[in-house]
Amino acid sequence: MNLPNYFLADLPPEATLSAAMITEACQTLKRNRDRYLAHASSLSRIKLLSTVAASWLELEFPFRRLALDQGPTATGFSRATIASGLETFFKGLTRDNLEGLLEQDLGDAGRLDGLAASALEEKTSRAAVALAPELLVHITAGSLPNPALMSIVLGVLLRSAQFVKCAAGTSLFPRLFAHSLYAAEPKLGACLEVAQWPGGNIPLEKALFEEADCVTATGTDETLEAIRSRLPARIRFVGYGSRVSFAFVSGGVLSGHNARKVAARAAADVAAWDQHGCLAPHVVYVENGGSVTPEHFAEMLAGELARREETEPRGTLSGEAETAINSRRSFYDLRASHPPESPDQPETRLWRSENSTAWTVVYETDPLFQRSCLNRFIYVKNVPNLASALQGADGVRGKVSTVGLAATEDKAEGLALELARWGASRVCPLGQMQNPPLAWRRHGRPALAELTRWTDWEM
Repeated sequence: MNLPNYFLADLPPEATLSAAMITEACQTLKRNRDRYLAHASSLSRIKLLSTVAASWLELEFPFRRLALDQGPTATGFSRATIASGLETFFKGLTRDNLEGLLEQDLGDAGRLDGLAASALEEKTSRAAVALAPELLVHITAGSLPNPALMSIVLGVLLRSAQFVKCAAGTSLFPRLFAHSLYAAEPKLGACLEVAQWPGGNIPLEKALFEEADCVTATGTDETLEAIRSRLPARIRFVGYGSRVSFAFVSGGVLSGHNARKVAARAAADVAAWDQHGCLAPHVVYVENGGSVTPEHFAEMLAGELARREETEPRGTLSGEAETAINSRRSFYDLRASHPPESPDQPETRLWRSENSTAWTVVYETDPLFQRSCLNRFIYVKNVPNLASALQGADGVRGKVSTVGLAATEDKAEGLALELARWGASRVCPLGQMQNPPLAWRRHGRPALAELTRWTDWEM
């Protein structure tokens, strides 16, 4: 299947973009939005998205096949990892979930269609309408597809014209999703643009920002600040900076066969998208006192990662990434070979894949949070309780996206509340860290509400 040149990202690699091309593309998007999209109903957008998502779940869907055929080379993820990740994402784009997102963030599924009133607003004779940006610009980062795909989904729900700016070499999945939307409804496709160029191209980005009404961006905090400083004051900016995640396993769930199930769920979180993205765990804190010790749990996790490598192998790494893993392995090999001379010194053990860097598990009694070098390299930390884990993670407090939690039913709510008060913006079951529900509040903020402006009518 050859993709037609509908989008700037479809142009051959040698093509040169100019500021005039960006300006013209943005103005065309806005004209097309006024003509085809602005007055569409929320229900029609929900039907379209759920229909396209169902197509992506079909094994022979042409755009899915292209994603699986070309994705490993374009992104470094294995075919099995891409298939699993896309399956999870598109299974979530159901009619019920999309309606639920609108109701959660805007208070009423019809809030974008016209004036609507919640039960509380009716009591005070008020109504309100949520108004979408005319041109919504998304600046994506990295090769992880789901954040970019979700940004496009939000724009479709809002009926905004959209310009998706990808980093050089990372446009494959946004392009394929955009083409699938174009195939389903060409008029919507005419309100969508996908382009790629290296970040920091001032002339192109100046032209893009001058036409935008709202800009979303994902990247490092430094990147977000650089973008913010160049935006005109009138533009709404929604940035998602660097975040990290970890897991906590309560000792109460570490008994017999159940401990192996918990280890398998932890392995699923480590393996998903090869541990890339802000939702991936860097550390698994394991509470001691259960029937299975934290050290034994680390060994179980190593076994589960080895089994997963057989069915969902890790992707191909750059030489630099391979070197980073080998260097860190050597450090912990050395530490593990010298037993602690006193009770105050941390114990260390290491499990790793043979003849490859496919997976690594480092066990330590030191609770200090450590950033992984990713690509299925995970720390397991022995702690007496959650308070000790949070003390160890104090250095990343305020920067934690997700905590994967494994706990008994009677303990889970209390632990989740403790994590919330500490600063985690999402607490989920272990095994679901990289599979957030469609309506999750990324970085603790409502996705749709941040992109809209409101008008209240006091009747």
